[in-house]
Parts: sequence; C-alpha cells; structure tokens
Amino acid sequence: MRIMGLDFGSKTVGVAISDELLITAQGIEIIRRKEENKLRQTLARIEALIVEYNVTEIVLGYPKNMNDTLGERVRLTEEFKEKLERRTGLSVSLWDERLTTVAADKAMMEAGIRREHRKDYVDQIAAALILQGYLDWKGRQKENG
Repeated sequence: MRIMGLDFGSKTVGVAISDELLITAQGIEIIRRKEENKLRQTLARIEALIVEYNVTEIVLGYPKNMNDTLGERVRLTEEFKEKLERRTGLSVSLWDERLTTVAADKAMMEAGIRREHRKDYVDQIAAALILQGYLDWKGRQKENG
C-alpha cells in the first residue's frame, strides 16, 4: 500500500510515491502533455503507475494563492481531482502546495543543479514535497490519535 502525490500544472504533472511504510516520498516522474485540457493520456499514465506501485490513495497539490484566496488554478485542480476520483476509484485528498515550487527550486540550487536544468525536475520535486508534507501530517495524526 502506497500513497501517490501529484503536482498538477498546466502542461505537466509531477508524480511522487511513498514508501510502503508511508514515511518517505520519492519523486518518480513528470508526465508532460502538449495542451492543458488534453488529459486522457495523463490519466492513463497515472492509472498505470497506480497499478505498478499498488497505490491506495492520492494526494493532489492545492494551489491556493499566498493570501489564501482561490484562483483559476484551484478550479482546474478541483476538476482534475473529480476526474481522478471517477477514473481511478481512489480517494483524492487536496493538500496546500503553497511554496513547494519555491522549496523545490531552492533544493535544486543547493544541490548544484544548473538553472537551465531545474525546470526538468521542479514538478517532480514539488510532488515529493507535497506528498512528504501529507505523510508527515498523517504520521502526527497517528501519534496523537
């Protein structure tokens, strides 16, 4: 049993998977598409990864604005969440993703990844940060519950 973390963007979806103990998150890939509203292949790839990794739950980054308002990306993310739930039959939790892209970029800078190569990894790392935040929260809930 594993949890999948997703960072849903206009043309990419960063994907991360938890370990079986639900302690750590690892970025595994970035799904790319040519057009924002063309999701059939994206959903099919996510389904294949769900089967491959025995995923039982999905965490989807929720792109609230810094001032806590909800913009257009939130609406698109909510629509994607509904499509994911219908297509996979799995529960999809929304997780505040504010500053995950900034944190991912900072981590890559510290790792010495050149600026022109960072865009190749940022969504995957952001998905891992989203999932790790969720796993840490879930662990605390277990400890306190």
